[in-house]
Amino acid sequence: MKKVILGLSALCMVAFTSCKEDAAAKVKSENVAEAAQRDATAGEFPSIEFDKVEHDFGTIENGTPVETVFKYTNTGKSMLVVSNIKSTCGCTVPSNWTKEVAPGETGEFNVKFNGKGNGNQVSKTVTLTTNTEKGKEAVKIKAFVEKDPNAPAKKAGAATVNKVTPATATKADPHAGHNH
Repeated sequence: MKKVILGLSALCMVAFTSCKEDAAAKVKSENVAEAAQRDATAGEFPSIEFDKVEHDFGTIENGTPVETVFKYTNTGKSMLVVSNIKSTCGCTVPSNWTKEVAPGETGEFNVKFNGKGNGNQVSKTVTLTTNTEKGKEAVKIKAFVEKDPNAPAKKAGAATVNKVTPATATKADPHAGHNH
């Protein structure tokens, strides 16, 4: 039994050693140089700086679309890539963004907001998926959405109050009002 295990171990060592030599022979020297350069700059993430991190539309009419532009600058040393932009709800639509921004250059994206509300403050977050060190960057929009003047007024709910008298309390609970 020991001879079988010893023989299998020797066979495995030969197989793994020969694979290692084959793999080393397949590595191209230009790929090694490229990888070394990439690894040297791996710590140099692009950095994003916004012209504003929040846009206040002020007071807007209910259901009236408004729009703004956010600008961002790559303040890092490598190419900034913005792969996706999305918002927290369908009433806020980011679009037309600059996908690649070289160091020192500026990109931008539009945000359309179609707010609906009943006279309240609304705030939405727009998230960018980037190749910065954090991986996600966010900006916000806000607005006070006026109440829709054409919305039907809601009727106040009606409540019924049953008066409890000593006579009804006695019927409901024969022990009510009695000291035991």
